[in-house]
Amino acid sequence: MTEALLVDAHTDSTDSQQTAAASWWRQAAVYQIYPRSFADADGDGLGDLPGIRSRVDYLAELGIDAIWLSPFYPSALADGGYDVADYRDVDPRLGTLEDFDELIAALHERGIRVIVDIVPNHTSDLHEWFQEALAAGRGSAARDRYVFREGKGASGEEPPTDWESVFGGPAWERVEDGQWYFHNFATEQPDLNWDHPEVRADFLKTLRFWSDRGVDGFRIDVAHMLTKDLTEPLPSRAELERMPQDGTHPLLDRDDVHEVYAEWRRVFEEYDPPRTAVAEAWVSSPERRAKYASAEGLGQAFNFDLLEADFDAAEFRTVITDNLAQAAETGSSTTWVLSNHDVTRHATRYGLPPLAGRPVKQGTEWVAAGGPEADIDRDQGLRRARAATLLLLGLPGSTYLYQGEELGLQEVAAITAEQRQDPAFFRGGEYDGLGRDGCRVPLPWSADRPAFGFGGAVAHLPQPAWFAEYAVDVEAADPTSTLSLYREALRLRRLLQTEERLEWIETGRTDVIRFTRPNGWQVVTNFGTAPFPLPAEAGPVVLGALVDGEIAGASTVWIASPSLLE
Repeated sequence: MTEALLVDAHTDSTDSQQTAAASWWRQAAVYQIYPRSFADADGDGLGDLPGIRSRVDYLAELGIDAIWLSPFYPSALADGGYDVADYRDVDPRLGTLEDFDELIAALHERGIRVIVDIVPNHTSDLHEWFQEALAAGRGSAARDRYVFREGKGASGEEPPTDWESVFGGPAWERVEDGQWYFHNFATEQPDLNWDHPEVRADFLKTLRFWSDRGVDGFRIDVAHMLTKDLTEPLPSRAELERMPQDGTHPLLDRDDVHEVYAEWRRVFEEYDPPRTAVAEAWVSSPERRAKYASAEGLGQAFNFDLLEADFDAAEFRTVITDNLAQAAETGSSTTWVLSNHDVTRHATRYGLPPLAGRPVKQGTEWVAAGGPEADIDRDQGLRRARAATLLLLGLPGSTYLYQGEELGLQEVAAITAEQRQDPAFFRGGEYDGLGRDGCRVPLPWSADRPAFGFGGAVAHLPQPAWFAEYAVDVEAADPTSTLSLYREALRLRRLLQTEERLEWIETGRTDVIRFTRPNGWQVVTNFGTAPFPLPAEAGPVVLGALVDGEIAGASTVWIASPSLLE
């Protein structure tokens, strides 16, 4: 039923409309929902699927084309739901499969597509397969689905290698009978053995399970980590770090992973329109990332370059140019993202001093210091965030928005150790012991209600008092708010959308970039502080504002012919 509603809303018998339905993702505005922090319908402090359903009109009014649901599967929450105990069910704390069906029907009725997270590198240690492996013991077929090894030392008391997990600490955990299992992430996330035919077959079953329920696409978690070469002898940590990531690395971005995705593509093509996918692939080069975005594979891959860039015209232009060129080579579309559930919110990042090439993640040092107000210019951060978002929404390709950024939400740094939930905080690793809880704090819906209208009296992560000024009901009543800006930008974006190309227009200033799309839609962003005089012949401004004919610093305007908006 849900599929029929969607097809009726997006396709008919003509070839052009069928093509449009199949390629809807190429220039979509996709809104990421972290279910546990979006809306809580039953008042237990944890967001849930009925809570999301209660806000579908908000999503429709926002003007997005699709949502991406972070994991909602049964999970012990050792990693915020990315430790999946059952890939074909809903966590009972978040709802039921019936709730999921009702949610997807409500979204499809409003023309909103649905992308769900798939976490194929590892399961939860509570998954029935892993529990079976623990019970079955050494040499069992059940253990072959995971990566078990004998330890070193006289009694096998030392781990097979000195590898470290992404979250810090050893990447091996010993079980009761003395063997060790490999986990790239938390101890509760044992890695699967993707050489095992049962593993491959089970994920094909999962893809069909959700596709049959009307899911339109999949976001593939750590898509570059699935396949591994664990031929003995295993290299040391130092040897591993020296190995090139050129398709032959034992653990990362191996060429043979694309055999998996080619098989997945055949499943996607069983549906009309075909299901889509986007890879989270942290790789060594754009050329490596392009493999995941191929039409024979997942079709699209996240471009994370702007997550690591300063608010700088030259950096933005380079990232845009390089990624458009890469997309042209692969036939995919570009993806643009400024915030997600793993990084410091961009309204905060842009209020901090620039990294200027330092090899740390923007915002981590500020969070580690407790979020000192003396070190951040919040107003400047928000101005820059709004300008950067308008720039991205004008680019060819798809844009992924993270829940709360449409409110201009800042990172919550004041979370005590007792209140934190992210295993990255407790284990360290590449997140430097900071964790990612600050961008996962539940959303404020109402300034005057308990938990700011999130649901119940207390949210599962602490909401600061200053959330009141960012509440949806406050911003919805203010035509100058960030929420109002997002709504208007997304409305105009649909009217102005055109071919996936742009041409740069020189501005005479290194801190101002300007481009035009094929239909004459122009975007101009002033990254500097001095106003930029807009040439009189540029055309009418349809979004953003001029001050005495000039574009203020840290702002973006859109220029378009009125005929394009009719």
